[in-house]
Amino acid sequence: MALHGPRLVLPIDLKKKAWEQKLPLHNRWHPDIPPVAEIRTGEVFRVEMMDFSGGGITQEYSAEDIKHADPSIVHYMSGPIRVVDADGAPAKPGDLLAVEICNLGPLPGDEWGYTATFDRENGGGFLTDHFPCATKAIWYFEGIYAYSPHIPGVRFPGLTHPGIIGTAPSMELLNIWNERERKLEETGLQTLKLCEVLHSRPLANLPSPKGCLLGKIQKGTPEWEKIANEAARTIPGRENGGNCDIKNLSRGSKVYLPVFVEGANFSTGDMHFSQGEGEVSFCGAIEMSGFLELKCEIIRGGMKEYLTPMGPTPLHVNPIFEIGPVEPRFSEWLVFEGISVDESGRQHYLDASVAYKRAVLNAIDYLSKFGYSKEQIYLLLSCCPCEGRISGIVDSPNAVATLAIPTAIFDQDIRPKTNKVPVGPRVVRTPDVLKCAYEGNLPTTKNPCNNI
Repeated sequence: MALHGPRLVLPIDLKKKAWEQKLPLHNRWHPDIPPVAEIRTGEVFRVEMMDFSGGGITQEYSAEDIKHADPSIVHYMSGPIRVVDADGAPAKPGDLLAVEICNLGPLPGDEWGYTATFDRENGGGFLTDHFPCATKAIWYFEGIYAYSPHIPGVRFPGLTHPGIIGTAPSMELLNIWNERERKLEETGLQTLKLCEVLHSRPLANLPSPKGCLLGKIQKGTPEWEKIANEAARTIPGRENGGNCDIKNLSRGSKVYLPVFVEGANFSTGDMHFSQGEGEVSFCGAIEMSGFLELKCEIIRGGMKEYLTPMGPTPLHVNPIFEIGPVEPRFSEWLVFEGISVDESGRQHYLDASVAYKRAVLNAIDYLSKFGYSKEQIYLLLSCCPCEGRISGIVDSPNAVATLAIPTAIFDQDIRPKTNKVPVGPRVVRTPDVLKCAYEGNLPTTKNPCNNI
């Protein structure tokens, strides 16, 4: 009897660097990065991936690798993959590429991951003004469950997903990205009104040849130099999908991606075992190597049929995501609210980012009463299956955001009670997260009522 199963189109050897792989990886978006594989619609195929750092972040019980991480290499992706139909005709600009996630998981023999915060001088995170130090927690996988010796007393099922899934931009779209992000970087500090109490920097990550990996294109050639200075960084999500970090994009999910170049040139990477809503610590899911088993279909002319441009050109569209039927089941949640008033007491107008920051800070302060350091809770909220919501966006002047945490992930009852917090579980748990000292000079933010 013939064997039946997914065809391996992109293998990974974890003993080799990203640029040493049989089919080289890439860490930029550009229409001229050539495909390294081809698949036909309807076939199930397997793509393997390194973690986003290409193995630069290790299992060592130290945060030095996080503190000194090179942000220019983010993210190493597998692909591009050229997609053709049953007759061999490629996907064309204006089509929709429907990508179904049939199966996924960690690479066998590499069942571990990490959650971290970058040093404030090196990118920081959502709360970098409160937590400027580089920190790291190692997680180990037991089937569908994850636990960490650095955040004890917590165990939860992972909703595994790819952080990045996207198609290559056309040159026209790439120019749109670079122009608008360059303008933000040059004028943003003077013109931005929203989110001005957030402190992650830089405002945008512009094209740079530093750390650039372009698949089959050899470094040092004129072609490499040209593309490296044009190619978009992979850090934000954009019209092509990309780094959307949608935590529910797991087994059975579908992504409907706009096609901008012939063949679609589809890429994926940044595998997560689990992620909290917003990935607040920035390096903030449970990052891991992994695999995807996928199936693609081409919807001819689907961009015009299904996607309405929200901008000055037909290219200003966004993907559609269909969430699959598989997810952990939790019945009890503790929900923390935040409003658009910052830590100084200053009112902001309908600013959902400020409101979500307040919700996360409220959750960190509360949960630290149960025997955890605030750094432990910050990392936990970035990677556990918590749910973030914009609960109100029309009732001036306050936006309202909430963060819901499943109580079952803890080995103790974390609900408020009429008596005081129990003495036993409140003993500070050890060990703490791995941590480096902050040696920069940027100011930190303090809660006037309760220093964080």
